Parts: sequence; structure tokens; C-alpha cells
Amino acid sequence: MATFSATAPARLATRLTFFTAGFTMACCAPLFPFIKNNVGANETQFGLLLLCFGLGSIVAMPLTGFVAARHGPRSMVLLGGFGLIIFLPTLTMAETTFALGSFLFLFGASLGTIDVAMNIHGVAVEAQEDRSLMSNFHAQFSIGGLFGAGLMTLLLSVGVPLVMTAVIGATLALLAMLLTIPRLLHVKVAKQSRFVFPHGIVLLLGLLAAIAFLVEGAVLDWGALLIIERQLTTPQSAGVGYILFSAAMVIARLTGDRIVAALGELWVLILGGIITILGIATTLVANLPLVALGGFVLIGLGSANLVPIFFSAAGRQALMPASLAIASVTTIAYAGVLVGPAMIGFAADLMSLPMAFWLLALLIACVPFTAFLVTKH
Repeated sequence: MATFSATAPARLATRLTFFTAGFTMACCAPLFPFIKNNVGANETQFGLLLLCFGLGSIVAMPLTGFVAARHGPRSMVLLGGFGLIIFLPTLTMAETTFALGSFLFLFGASLGTIDVAMNIHGVAVEAQEDRSLMSNFHAQFSIGGLFGAGLMTLLLSVGVPLVMTAVIGATLALLAMLLTIPRLLHVKVAKQSRFVFPHGIVLLLGLLAAIAFLVEGAVLDWGALLIIERQLTTPQSAGVGYILFSAAMVIARLTGDRIVAALGELWVLILGGIITILGIATTLVANLPLVALGGFVLIGLGSANLVPIFFSAAGRQALMPASLAIASVTTIAYAGVLVGPAMIGFAADLMSLPMAFWLLALLIACVPFTAFLVTKH
């Protein structure tokens, strides 16, 4: 086991990489309305264009796992990171739907590449230090997201031109990546590096991660509508649910590694699943608006450390090389993110939005029920 001081540079590099990924991804959200207008796309067309983003990620993830299994994650971290830096400004320069679709595909591929590679790198750092670190790494992604969205909103609100706003974001991401380069590990590669279709515990981890991401996506995409339907706040303030959820998630992830060390992964999964379910139930049944909105805090606290544990477990299992397993878990989970909002919408249309969230609570119950299987590997 390496000493903590010896691996401190690699730990910092991993945190910077997670921050960069979250930062650049979140930079897109405030830019999208302007990007949409640049190419003259309507809502349906822009929705289809955003599928290019998801498709790029889905294509890149398994390829990244395969390359990282042969050569280590370092080169793929750099490829994905610098891809995000290059293609973030190009999104604001596109003047046709074809150009925008192409840039979104490449930006999504860059995000998918760094997403897989940084988790592989994080698992390698965890293994060297022989302690839980993944929750803190994922917290940096969330912090980067809050900072990216806030900075872009601020720059646009004071009249900075669209392209320059994106360039400023890309420049900050570049600084983070330049600090990362000399600190990345040269990870030893697995002897088995051929593609293996995910199965067994790896498939289970991917499905559980997809459920956890589905919870986050549901709060992001449907939380405000649920708040409005339940008349918990005014429509103008309905975004408070996601703010509460995000803040709770950041706090829980910053303290998550110490919680995992104290309680163990098994109990974190069991309690995390139960707290998430209680949060959903509170939001759906509480009559006092303040209490109901507190449900979003519970959802954030409960779900925050589930995915980091799933990635750590994927790195430890012996069924597949760690690089391929993490790529498989990420791909399956991200596929869940893509189809999740549509699933919630279909269930809401078929029954009601509150009923769709009850079904979400039923799905998250799979986490505590399978916790023993996840943690025994």
C-alpha cells in the first residue's frame, strides 16, 4: 500500500478531473437556449440534436474501457478532458443543425471518455491507498457542476458574448487539465484486455447505478413539475427542489468516504436506499410545504453515495478487468439516464406524476435488497 503522501498528487489529479468533467458539462446548460437559437431549431429538433450528445457518450464509453484495459486510463483522461475543452466553444459557433449535431456528438464522446477513464483512475488511487475515496471524487463533479452553471449564468447576465463565455469556461477547464497532467498515475494494465460482455455482478452494478442516476434525473427533469402540481411553491420558485437536492448531495459526498469508513459499504447502501425512499415519500405525502421540500434534502443525502460505492465495487470484482467493468457500469447507467426521463413521463401520462415517483421509490428499494451481493465481492 502506498503512503498517502506518495499518492497525494494522483488524488489531486483525480479530483481535478472530476471537477473538470462536471464543470464543462454544466457549462452547457445556460448556453443551450442561445445555441438552439443560433441554428434556428424548434423544441423537437433540438431534442433530437441532444440525442447526438447521448449517442456520442454511449459510443465512447465501452471503447474507453477497452483502451484503458490495454494501456491504462491516463491517455483517455487526457483525450476526454482536452476534447471537452476544444468542443465546448464550438457548440456556440455552430450555425447549422448538422454542425451542431456533429459537435454535440464529439462533446458527448469526450464526456463519455473522461467519465469512464476518471472512474478507472479513481479506483486505482483507492487501491493504492486502501481506503474509500470515490465519494469525495464524485463530490468534485457536483461542485464543478454548480460552479460551471453559476459562472456561465453570471457571464451571460452581465452581457459577455456567447462565444467568449464558452471560451472563458474552456480556459478554466484547460488550467485544471494542465495541473492534472503531471499528477496522473501510470496504471498497470490488466492481463485480460479483450472485450467481455457485462454479466453477473457487473451487470447488477450497472443496473443499480442506472436506478440511482434515474433518481437524480427525475429530480432534475420532473422535480419542479411535481412541486408545482403539489402547490408547494410558486412556479417561479419551483427550482428550489433541485437546489436543495444538489446541495445535500454535495455535502453527503464530501463526507461520504468517512461515513463509508465508519459504517461500511453494506450499511451505507442499506441506509442510503431507505433514506432516499423516505425522501420521495415525504415529498409526495407531507402537507406542510417546508416538510415536503425537505424530502428533496433526504433524497440527496440518501442517494449521494450509492453510485461511488457501485464504481468502487466494479473496480474490485474479479469477474472482468476493472477497466472494462467500470466502462460497462458507466454505459449501462448512462443508458438509464437517457431513457429515464421518458420512462417517468410515460408513467406520469399513464397514471400521474406522483405515482411515477412512487414507482421510482420501488425501484430504489432494489439497492438495500441487493446490498449484500454488491459488497461481498
